[in-house]
Amino acid sequence: MRFDQLQQQPLLRIASVVKRFGGFTAVDGLSLDIGAGEFFALLGPSGCGKTTLLRMLAGFETPDAGAIHLNNADIAHVPPHRRPVNMMFQNYALFPHLSVDSNIAFGLKRAGLPKAEIDTRVAEMIALVRLGGFEKRRPDQLSGGQRQRVALARSLARRPQVLLLDEPLAALDKKLREETQAELVDVQRRLGMTFVIVTHDQEEAMTLADRIGVMDKGQLVQVAPPRQLYEGPVSRWIASFVGDVNLIEGQISSREADRVTISTQAGEAIIASQAPPSASAICVAIRPEKIRLMHPEQAATAVPNTFAGELIDIGFLGGVSVYKVKLASGAVLRVASSNATRRAANGFAVGGKVSVSFAPDDVVVLDR
Repeated sequence: MRFDQLQQQPLLRIASVVKRFGGFTAVDGLSLDIGAGEFFALLGPSGCGKTTLLRMLAGFETPDAGAIHLNNADIAHVPPHRRPVNMMFQNYALFPHLSVDSNIAFGLKRAGLPKAEIDTRVAEMIALVRLGGFEKRRPDQLSGGQRQRVALARSLARRPQVLLLDEPLAALDKKLREETQAELVDVQRRLGMTFVIVTHDQEEAMTLADRIGVMDKGQLVQVAPPRQLYEGPVSRWIASFVGDVNLIEGQISSREADRVTISTQAGEAIIASQAPPSASAICVAIRPEKIRLMHPEQAATAVPNTFAGELIDIGFLGGVSVYKVKLASGAVLRVASSNATRRAANGFAVGGKVSVSFAPDDVVVLDR
């Protein structure tokens, strides 16, 4: 999908929506456009308003102000059963006494579709989610991943214009969750349907979504594709919420055409390629995987952003190890490095002298 067309042709337009519960404002003047065929993720901590927004899209909550347009029609006050929108719940909400095919057919029967059409759609959904041979099993005879696929098939059977997903993978273990994420993306791509998912899992949002909207205190803080969100956070809060990051306080001491020098509170001078034009007191963000860990004899002292330090901790995480390096100033940096060999810690040991280095292009300067 071309995101430069989104503002001209959004399928779903949320305009200045407000939702209050007593004196608490759950969603505060939020505006957002979502395109046809887009997989959009709402990401944020508990209580940020993302589920409330999803429930307003589904029709289970009514906005106190603002509008929700689907295909240019305001649906903010349209009841749920009359919206071309469906919702897949976190607990799947399957009927335990009904078989797989009966669960999928339930909403179609309530909609009054002819039996022949119901049978055709159920067969299409069974094939789509790869549950052939399981049609007559009840939910308690299925694995967690299979139940998730039944719930997905039932949500899709009525062919909604938008499918809303409320943390649908939260109950699955890590391996099954990763497999199901791939299946979910595959189904969405094959159907070309608009999916909107709510999650607090950053990795899940990055894996699934074309774009991510990060929410905090009822507002959207940043909306961007996953890579842009990770590499170009617009605030200190975003940088720390999305992925692991080193944050260093400082002041801009000089600016040149493609070089900004930052004096940190700890005493180091960090070189960045760019910085906000009006910023003075700033925060430097450096992702751990952007930092190179070296033995002291490997370090080139003339290279910008090269510092000596002591290795104070090593965390082995399987594919990567996370090293904590204490610089001479006392500042501690986290460094992530892939375990490309089977040698323990790639030759590094706690208490040993090391050097770290990172490129000016990898330094993100944020206005405090």
